[in-house]
Amino acid sequence: MVYGYINIDAGIMSGTPVFNGTRVPIKNLFDYIEGGDDITEFLDDFPSVTKEAAIAVLEMAKTLLQK
Repeated sequence: MVYGYINIDAGIMSGTPVFNGTRVPIKNLFDYIEGGDDITEFLDDFPSVTKEAAIAVLEMAKTLLQK
């Protein structure tokens, strides 16, 4: 299933939510932020993820947590 910039598919990374079109787990973005890194560091380390996708995922999480 594709949810905007997130893809969940049992055939990709055993169903781990990843950035659509990549094999980069969404969790990696949150791990970077939790570790004190900023989004630029994450994007430098995972060039297949666009800034637009990373920000969209953060906005989605923000929206879900505000309800």
